[in-house]
Amino acid sequence: MKRILVPSALVACVCALSGPALAHHTAAMFDTNKTVTINGAIKDVKWQNPHVYIEVVSSDADSAGKVWSIECSPPSILVRRGWSIHSLKDGDKISFQGHPLRDGGPAAYLMNVTTAGGAVLKDHDY
Repeated sequence: MKRILVPSALVACVCALSGPALAHHTAAMFDTNKTVTINGAIKDVKWQNPHVYIEVVSSDADSAGKVWSIECSPPSILVRRGWSIHSLKDGDKISFQGHPLRDGGPAAYLMNVTTAGGAVLKDHDY
């Protein structure tokens, strides 16, 4: 009986703890029916799991100086789409398109980035 209870309890614990891990993968906070285009300079690139994040200081007239937090796919997916850890660096001038937060805050779910040299790095197509 003891041999059955220990594995069963372990499986139950793993299942119970996996819910929060799956829950963070939602994009519900972003409005995928809207698209914003922001021009600016990269303040920071965090090339990390579970998502790459880019901070951009806007240079657009209506939002100059505002820092945008851009959520991207995980590094492994970006690499499959042609990105590398050296694709973007602090200070680079870029233009990005993304789906904005539903609450209007300065954050977006990345669709693509266009570098000053004209290279287009794609992430999400929706």
